[in-house]
Parts: sequence; structure tokens; C-alpha cells
Amino acid sequence: MQDNLSNERWIPRATLFILLIDMKSLACESRVRNYRCLLRGALLVLALGLSAFQNIAYAQREFRVYEGFEYDPDLELPADYQVPGEFVVGRLMYPPMRGFGRWGGGDWLQGGTSWAVDYPRGDRTLVRLLRRFTTINARSVEQPVNPDDAEDMHHWPFLVAGLAGYWDLSEAQVRNLREYLLRGGFLFFDSFFGSDSWIGFDQGIRRIFPDRPMVDLTDDHPIFHTVFDLSNMTRVQIPNMYALYGGGPGYLGDGAVPRWRGILDDDGRLMVLIAFNNDVADSWQWADDPAYPQESANLGLRLAVNIAVYVMSH
Repeated sequence: MQDNLSNERWIPRATLFILLIDMKSLACESRVRNYRCLLRGALLVLALGLSAFQNIAYAQREFRVYEGFEYDPDLELPADYQVPGEFVVGRLMYPPMRGFGRWGGGDWLQGGTSWAVDYPRGDRTLVRLLRRFTTINARSVEQPVNPDDAEDMHHWPFLVAGLAGYWDLSEAQVRNLREYLLRGGFLFFDSFFGSDSWIGFDQGIRRIFPDRPMVDLTDDHPIFHTVFDLSNMTRVQIPNMYALYGGGPGYLGDGAVPRWRGILDDDGRLMVLIAFNNDVADSWQWADDPAYPQESANLGLRLAVNIAVYVMSH
């Protein structure tokens, strides 16, 4: 299923080129019909043609649906799924460690592997919540983003990554993600628990930023206060739904202690938010299920609003 979507914030390169032209340089007096004027006109036509070609070459990728990790993407598409929005939930695709996928295999480019956890149900539920409780113009469907496509990645300033303890990035993907983040992108890591997962995640994130420390966020960080004041956020764990079944503790493995961490750019902007030993996406997609703690669902909703507003304002 593939349908083209446009991004309202994308200004065509040909338009930018025209705006930057000194209009006086285009003026050729009718009595001066010389080769210089003709050449200038020919060069302009060529420049606009090349610029228009760049428009096509660098247009963002189309919306598409892949197989989920936990379930098939059998959700009915919203009626307005082709309508652009100012805020789009980007889902980071990535190759997993060998053998980590549904039934121990799978092609990550087709979904069904670790990147597709909570996808697409969690992403679309997040959008519905933002639309219900804020005035954010959010697109109704998510956007899978391939880190091999550096140009496309820059169209989507907000990315979510799940189960990143099992990612296995190539060198090109590492470079692309580093550039994406340093140029203003935001990446939210969620849905991973336990020391084993942390080892895999830590190895990957240190390849992206070997010279930038991960910091433990404190309760006074702006992302916890952009709209709602979440004064105890760093001491709270948002549970995994499956770990709650049968009276379970809500966490997986030895992930009993929540850790909220981040990586900052040179201006102090939070560009990476790490919700380790948490499953924020479960609080979105299971918010209406009586088996999921209502307090956790409300906290996940408020955090989602804060993250979206922070991303759009920083």
C-alpha cells in the first residue's frame, strides 16, 4: 500500500532559487539583444531545470505500511491519512542483530523485526491522543524512516525507536543519524528493558556520538514541563503491558529501575531522549484497556504532549 504524501514545511528548491535571484540581473533591454543576454537567459532556464529536478530527486518518501513486530498492521487506515500535518510521528527502521526478528528471522526492510515493536498501533494512538488533547496539527499516520536514506530522514524531525538494544547499524547509518540529530532532529528511544538490552543500545549510541556523554535527566528538565509539570518523572516507571499479565511487575528482565537519560547538542538542546526500563508506547496504545494502570496511561499521555511541544519549539 503506497500513497504519496506531501510535507507542508518543505519549500521547493526551485522556489528558493527564484526568491534569491537579483531581479535586476534578469533585465535585458530590448535594444541590447546580444549573446550575453541570451546566455544569461539560457543559464537561468538550465538552473531552474536542475533545481526542479532536485525537487523530484529529493522529495520525501511515500507513506507505506510494513508488518508489525507484535501483530500484523491490520489497522484500518484513517480517512484522512493522505492529509499532511505539521507534526508527523516518524518510526526509525533499523537492521537488527542477526536472528532477532519474528520467528528468529525476517527482512528488516519489510518490517516484522525489532524496529516495528509498537508499530503501527502505538504511533497512530499517539496521534489520536495529540489531536484529542492539543491543537497540534498532527498527521493521522506514522512514517517509517529508513536510516540509509539520509535525504528523506531530514523531512521527519521527530523519530521514535523501539527495542534499540537489538539494533545493528551500518557505518553509513551511523553517519546519517549523527548528521540528522546535529541538524535539528529528535530521536526518542523507548520500549527496552534490562542490562542485556542496555549493552546493545549503548554500543550503538556510542558509535553515533562517541564524544558526547549520556546525561541522567533531572525532574526540572524543560521536556518534563513544556505543557504539563511532571515533577517526579524520572522516578516513575511506565510499565510494559505484557509484563503486567498475571500480576507481573510491569518490567522485563532485570529492568526494575527506570532511567531517563538524554544527549544534548552544543546549544543544550535535548536531541536524544532515552526512556530505559520504560514502555511509553504501551501507555499510549493500551490507554483504553482496563488492564493497563490508568495512572500510567495518563502519565504517558502527558509526557507525549510535552515531547511533541518540545520537539516543535526547540
